[in-house]
Amino acid sequence: MPEKCLIVGVTSLVGARLAGALRADGQGFEAAFTTRRPKRPDELFFDLAHPESFDGQGFRQVIITAPVWLVSEAVLRRLWAQGMKRLVVFSSTSRFSKTFSPEPEERRIADLLATSEDRIMAFGAIHDVGVTILRPTLIYDEGRDQNISRIARFIDKYGVFAVCGQASGLRQPVHARDLATAALQAVRSDAAANQAYDLSGGETLSYRDMVVRIFEAKGRSPRIISPPVWIWRLGFGGLGLIRPGQNLKSNVNMALRMNIDLVFDHSSATADFGYAPQPFRPSFIRPDA
Repeated sequence: MPEKCLIVGVTSLVGARLAGALRADGQGFEAAFTTRRPKRPDELFFDLAHPESFDGQGFRQVIITAPVWLVSEAVLRRLWAQGMKRLVVFSSTSRFSKTFSPEPEERRIADLLATSEDRIMAFGAIHDVGVTILRPTLIYDEGRDQNISRIARFIDKYGVFAVCGQASGLRQPVHARDLATAALQAVRSDAAANQAYDLSGGETLSYRDMVVRIFEAKGRSPRIISPPVWIWRLGFGGLGLIRPGQNLKSNVNMALRMNIDLVFDHSSATADFGYAPQPFRPSFIRPDA
C-alpha cells in the first residue's frame, strides 16, 4: 500500500516541486497537499494561523515547506492528533550565517530559526514523532526564486551586473528540485529521524563565478563591474542622505557579504539518506522543466 504523506505548503518553491514529482508518478506515496486556496481534488485547506480548522486524518508522514517559524505548537498538536508520526521541516542555514550579522533584523531571523527548530525537536521527543530538519543554503528555481532569478532579471533589464570588489565569497546554490528529492528521501529514512542537516548545492563557486554562470545561462557574455568596498559604502551613504527615511545599511551589508564565504557541509545528509544535489547549471529556457 502507498504511504500516506501530507505536503504542507504546496505554493512554496520546494512545495511546488514536491507536488510536481508526486503528481507525476506518486513515488510510492499517496500524497495530499495543503494551501489556503485549494484548487485541486488533492489539495486541502490549511491555515497555519488557525490549525484547529484542519481536517487531514491518517497522514503519518508530513513534510512542511512553509517557513519554519509558522510551525507553532498548535500546528504540531493538530497534525499529531490526526496521526503524524514522521515530520520533515525546512529551516535555513541563515540560522548560522546571520547569527552575528550587523543588522538587527537578520539577527532576529537567525534567533527565530533557532527557536523554531528547538521547539519542533522538543515536540517530537515528547510525542514520539521522528523529526528531521533540513536547512538549505541558497535556494533557486529558475524564474521563481528571489536569489538567482533576481540577478537574472537584473541582467535582462540592464545587461550588466555590479559586484562588490572581487566578490570572492563562496556560494553553494541548491535547486528546489534537489530539495524536494531530499525531503522524500529523508521522510523515509530511519537514520534521519531526530536529526538536522545542512543542505548545500552540488558545487562550490565564488559569488562572481555564480554571476558569470547566470550570464551564460541567459545566453549573454558576462559584463560585470566591480566597484570596491569604499565605493559601495559611499554610494549607499549618499543615498541615505537623499532618502533619509530608508534603512540602506542592509543593502551595504548584502554587498559586503559577496566577499564572505557561506559554505556548508552536506556529507551527513548524503550518508544518511542519499542526498545528491546537482552542480549549479541554471537554465532559463524552460523554467517548468
